Amino acid sequence: MSAAAELTAVSSTLSELTRRVTRILTELSPADEERYGADLAEVERTLGVANRRLERVVSDSRARR
Repeated sequence: MSAAAELTAVSSTLSELTRRVTRILTELSPADEERYGADLAEVERTLGVANRRLERVVSDSRARR
């Protein structure tokens, strides 16, 4: 598998992971939100940043072909 194809697959997986964390965050009970909410929100933000950076890498690799 080429690096570009591998990066595309990783980007897709990262997007799915980000969506899952977002869904979990929105479905937390008040007690769980108090316990885990801030940390999960930080994870969600970090995954979002990582996903945007990876998408740029994938886009750049496609443009260079």
